[in-house]
Amino acid sequence: MSEKLTVSVAEAASLLGISKNLAYRLFSNGELHGAIRLGSKRIVVSKAAIERLVNEAETKVLSK
Repeated sequence: MSEKLTVSVAEAASLLGISKNLAYRLFSNGELHGAIRLGSKRIVVSKAAIERLVNEAETKVLSK
């Protein structure tokens, strides 16, 4: 397996075009789906979940 399945919260924020603080806030509120806490400090976000989030948002915009 050559490609990572997850990214850090900072990388997820960059991919989504939001601040790192907002990404952590969304994680804390349970709104950043696909985020996984590993141990006491490490949080990673599934790339597939980020793609689903963007695709769902695009679908909502296009259906209006």
